[in-house]
Amino acid sequence: MNIQELKNHFQLIKKYEAQEVNELLDFVKKCYIYNEITTCDYRNLVYELEILGAKTPELESSM
Repeated sequence: MNIQELKNHFQLIKKYEAQEVNELLDFVKKCYIYNEITTCDYRNLVYELEILGAKTPELESSM
């Protein structure tokens, strides 16, 4: 799966186009958790999305 296929799958499932790469990153993670994509696809897509500027929110320490 490549980025364009991911965008198409996102639009098919969500019924709208992703506005940010972070939306696609969240979607990739969900797809991976539910075994909808392979580990190899997951790694490649996360890598490509990070190149495009996607970032995982950092958790704040609750100390």
